[in-house]
Amino acid sequence: MYGKSEDRDDYQHVPRPLAAMARDLPDGHHIPPHRHRRHQLLYGTTGAITVTTAHGSWIVPATRAAWLPAGLTHAMTCAGAVAMRTLYIDPAAAGHLPADPAVVPVSPLLRELIDEATRIPVAYDPDGRDGALMRLLLLQLAPEPLPALHLPAPGDAQLDEVCAAVRRDPGARWSTADLAAHAHLSPRGLHRRFTAATGMSPARWVQQARLLHAVTLLAAGTPVTAVAGALGYATPSAFTAMFRRTLGTTPSGYFTAAPPAAASR
Repeated sequence: MYGKSEDRDDYQHVPRPLAAMARDLPDGHHIPPHRHRRHQLLYGTTGAITVTTAHGSWIVPATRAAWLPAGLTHAMTCAGAVAMRTLYIDPAAAGHLPADPAVVPVSPLLRELIDEATRIPVAYDPDGRDGALMRLLLLQLAPEPLPALHLPAPGDAQLDEVCAAVRRDPGARWSTADLAAHAHLSPRGLHRRFTAATGMSPARWVQQARLLHAVTLLAAGTPVTAVAGALGYATPSAFTAMFRRTLGTTPSGYFTAAPPAAASR
């Protein structure tokens, strides 16, 4: 787009500290595991993006971005059509930025700067208008990590299979006893191992998996009524109440309301 390459590899060795790429991706588009030489700010102005690493999955709506440090292996999947706008940042120019992956807020100013950066030539004049804009963009990249809709991966083959079963059918009524039977463990043994591996109880993990699935469906344009039904809620209002209680906003608000800038992970 904008006369620039849409191949991420073309942005890893450019002679500037910051490079920006624009790509429009369809619903369901999947990019398999890969990593970059540079830090990456992954931002979609529409839809939502699910980012997956060895440590778990995060879902990132259009009011937020994913911060991915250089060298981190990750995959991504689009929910809904995603207008993806990506920054690639030389680690030497990013000493003030987080060392760990995070979900971060995108302010209106940062959103406009990212959009403009994608239109700037890769070999921009560092002393001209484009160079000044890129320096301002780097200054604005002091992201405060936000609480994120995160689904941790246990990293235990037996428990990973339980998690995979839940993700295949998140609308099922998964009790701890059901999960334990699937893993051939006692409920107490499952609870102990699962909590140690993920930092969440099995019940909390199932709720997070259902929320992640709900946000994915909503981002793809599925009506709230259909999402509620798919997850086993008797009424849309019951689903909305759970969504608000857990994420602090309504399903529609999750995609439009700016997150609090001062929040911490």
